[in-house]
Amino acid sequence: MQTRFTSREVVQLTGITPRQLQWWDERGIVVPSRDGRRRLYSMEDLSEIAVICELRERGFSLQRVRKMVRFLQHEFHQRLAETVSGTSDYHLLTDGRSLYLETSAQQIVDILKNARQPMLAVCLSDTVRRVRANIRGEKKRSRPSGSTGRSERRHKSAS
Repeated sequence: MQTRFTSREVVQLTGITPRQLQWWDERGIVVPSRDGRRRLYSMEDLSEIAVICELRERGFSLQRVRKMVRFLQHEFHQRLAETVSGTSDYHLLTDGRSLYLETSAQQIVDILKNARQPMLAVCLSDTVRRVRANIRGEKKRSRPSGSTGRSERRHKSAS
């Protein structure tokens, strides 16, 4: 699987705008490595971007997302993508004030039963898996389909 992605590839895979990507880098939300002036994103960067995009689509402010990412990094002593890329499903639950990261279905049910207001639940692991599936899909589409460009050109000119 590809390990480095250009800004253009990240935009295609996640749907984020180039300006948002640049702004997130400038603000230290997701900071890619650099090759000269080019930004190169790792799989972990890409996974984090996808999770942040998912949270933003669900109505989270960028400030709130940044606080969550930093909280999770502090609690788990690793990046968000490393936390959620294991074999367990991680669910993020929040009521706007409290934040829960759970893997146990029973814990999730208990939190929802005891909630005094609506809770938002997002399966972070599903988001990471979706991005990785998109990458595999992009690779399959970019491979030649068995016929060469020459035979296609001949076929087109013959008709």
